[in-house]
Amino acid sequence: MKAVQVFGVMLLVLTGGCGPVEDTPTSPSEEPVHTAAQAMEEGNGLAFNGLAFNGLAFNGLAFNGLAFNGLSSGSFSSWFLQHPAESNLFMKYLVHCSVPAGQSRTYSNGTATYVWNGGLGLAPGWSSGQPATLAEQQVVSACLAALVNKYGRTVRISVLGANAVGQRIPTTGSEVGNYTIREGCFFGNLFNGEGLFVGNDQGLLSPAQSSLRACALSGGNACPPLVHVGSCHARCLPDGTGSSFTRCTYNGVTYQPLTTRLRYQDINTCGDGICQASESCGTSNRADSCMRDCGTCG
Repeated sequence: MKAVQVFGVMLLVLTGGCGPVEDTPTSPSEEPVHTAAQAMEEGNGLAFNGLAFNGLAFNGLAFNGLAFNGLSSGSFSSWFLQHPAESNLFMKYLVHCSVPAGQSRTYSNGTATYVWNGGLGLAPGWSSGQPATLAEQQVVSACLAALVNKYGRTVRISVLGANAVGQRIPTTGSEVGNYTIREGCFFGNLFNGEGLFVGNDQGLLSPAQSSLRACALSGGNACPPLVHVGSCHARCLPDGTGSSFTRCTYNGVTYQPLTTRLRYQDINTCGDGICQASESCGTSNRADSCMRDCGTCG
């Protein structure tokens, strides 16, 4: 795990709840030079519909890898051009999850050039053009799942775990101190169609609390295609420190997950005088019926 300001692994997540948000293609000369963290901060998020659709892309990408020759293949172009805006957005996050910081991947369709920056480097073999290993499939899928939230708002998250070859994502003392809310575990495999899963790690402390990161904390299937599987502790094995999970099992399949943390200030509380997107009108002081912040309904 790395802090955004220093190493570029804190992920800034903006997601649209109903559909993809378009990025404007640029020529290589127009693409600014970014760190991985800055590239994520400018992202528009991974939309639910886009994620569900673009999971189909893995059939081609798994064979071609993320090498430049793979992105220039006819199968990739055919897939990309069916829905360019969605595909561009999906590739932005896919490359950030898979490819190391300091590298990028470029694709040109003859009229527009798209540049996607690396960041987490979770799939070193796949990034170099090899077919994705099972571990790479799983950890990249977990990363994409962690980038989904329900309300399309900016939320910083801290990510713990390891890449596909077992190298831990580094952390800093300040990050550990600032990101104290244990959010959830994310795992699955989009490459083979097994799906994406999310669990609740610590949970919210009272019914008055809510979060824009509702996929893990709210329970239920609030963020399709993610399937909520209940408590992470019932499905997953913690590491030696108890700070993250090393593997999760669901439907008889064991996955390599990623674990997420939030800042306390990103938890909303009914009664603070602000009607947040994660709160609703009502007659009580619960987040889903918050009269003090959102008034009565009707």
